[in-house]
Amino acid sequence: MNELTSYSRPQTFWLVILRLLIGWHFLYEGLVKIFNSGWTAYPYLMDSQGFLSDFFHSLAENEGFLAISNYVNIYGLTLIGLGLILGCLSRYASIGGIIFLALYFLSHPPYIGSESMMPTEGSYLWVDKNLIEIGALMVLLYFPTSHIIGLDRYISKFFKRKTA
Repeated sequence: MNELTSYSRPQTFWLVILRLLIGWHFLYEGLVKIFNSGWTAYPYLMDSQGFLSDFFHSLAENEGFLAISNYVNIYGLTLIGLGLILGCLSRYASIGGIIFLALYFLSHPPYIGSESMMPTEGSYLWVDKNLIEIGALMVLLYFPTSHIIGLDRYISKFFKRKTA
């Protein structure tokens, strides 16, 4: 597939804007956690509801798993955000973002009668911002723009030159 000619200018523009907005969301979430030395996933994990709540609670209650969870959240969010913003390994960043959001969704599924300690922006029924952002990342996964506008453009040229 020749991605350089696949999209119109408006399509490319809005797909890149979508990638940048989602990238900013991930990057900001990661940076907030980096600069807050006391941040931990413990309250979020302990507030988990739904059929996987026992799993998330066990992560929070085990110091080793909690430390790993904190580290993966902080640096995973940051790297996913940077990858999407810079268009660098954006396919992997999109997949990583989908995995993170799926875990957040499963930890706090939006169903009738669920009450969370965490503040929410509204009332959700089955579809929340995590699920919507998963859908948007799926669009970016199947309609990539980083080979048009992003560092992947140069990375792919470098590897094509190396293998030729």
